[in-house]
Amino acid sequence: MTAPYRLRLGYLPLTDSAPLIVARQLGLDRRHGLELELLRQPSWSAVRDKLLDGRLHAAAALYGLAYGMKLGLAGPQADMALLMTLNQNGQAITLSHPLADALTASPEQALRRRVRQDGPPLTLAHTFPAGTHALWLNYWLAAQGLDPRSDARLVVIPPPQMGAALEAGQLDGFCAGEPWHQQAAARQAGRIVVVSGEIWPGHPEKALLCRRDFAQKEPAASVALIMTLLEACRWLEHSEHRRQAAPWLARPEHIGLPETLIAATLPSVAAGATALRFFDQGRVNYPYPSDGIWFVDQFRRWGWLRGDEDAQTVAAEVSQTRLYRQAADALGLPLPARPQHSGRLCDGVDWDGQARYPAALGLPG
Repeated sequence: MTAPYRLRLGYLPLTDSAPLIVARQLGLDRRHGLELELLRQPSWSAVRDKLLDGRLHAAAALYGLAYGMKLGLAGPQADMALLMTLNQNGQAITLSHPLADALTASPEQALRRRVRQDGPPLTLAHTFPAGTHALWLNYWLAAQGLDPRSDARLVVIPPPQMGAALEAGQLDGFCAGEPWHQQAAARQAGRIVVVSGEIWPGHPEKALLCRRDFAQKEPAASVALIMTLLEACRWLEHSEHRRQAAPWLARPEHIGLPETLIAATLPSVAAGATALRFFDQGRVNYPYPSDGIWFVDQFRRWGWLRGDEDAQTVAAEVSQTRLYRQAADALGLPLPARPQHSGRLCDGVDWDGQARYPAALGLPG
């Protein structure tokens, strides 16, 4: 009997790490000839470093981390492979109670008044330079009429520390994944003012990442890993299964928070287009190159990327559509009818997979 191929997978203590935990709990890895060793990490920079030096074969990581590493932003340049999307939506922005109350009372003016009349720039935390949470903050602030480069001071803090920092008055707010917003609410440190699915309904969030050389040298293992996590995402398509998964995620070795908090972040599958989604007949999971184009475009918008890299070329290199297709075909799962992701964002922009910020611009519109 052939021994299973052992893979070291990194993740952070977040609700949207559920596919990895479910796959191990249900033995889906063994079904596909793998043995997954799940390794909880303290931060996204630790995930980056361990992917770079080989201590991790792959990770459930921020979508933007793949493109940040590929382009050499916030760390050494490394060619990355994005094997599949693990979830859409499921993040949020929490503000302190006074700021959240002001926003409720005056949604058109509160943030601009706070920054330009009443005080210093906002201090807001996110989880990684070039990560998704930095971009949700930037995009939402710009939609509120603020320039995040001058009207806010963005700092990086690991998600489990954000609630305490907000409670201590060190932050005005933060953007991260769940269940850390639920924890902040339980501490009465602040409240959610917008969920990320309201910024971009159906946005990509966490992805299955590895170095590109690993995907090239170990294509069979890569396809088996995609199949394993596709099955886990499909299992999470059922509301009853999500309730079953909540105590698994709550365990000390995974997230280590009360099951009730975890369950609150795993809404019914019928919750709608802005809620956390893992599968949706595979439409969530396809590694859409157009999603990568959006991230590269936003990097350029905020001046983080000033070169002439072609976003379409970069996305085609990172998004492993061929390996995903092999895995989906083997499971009998359909591919999306449209291999290009689109949507309307909170500022009314219709994203159609075409870059809006050319290299010559590099500044907010």
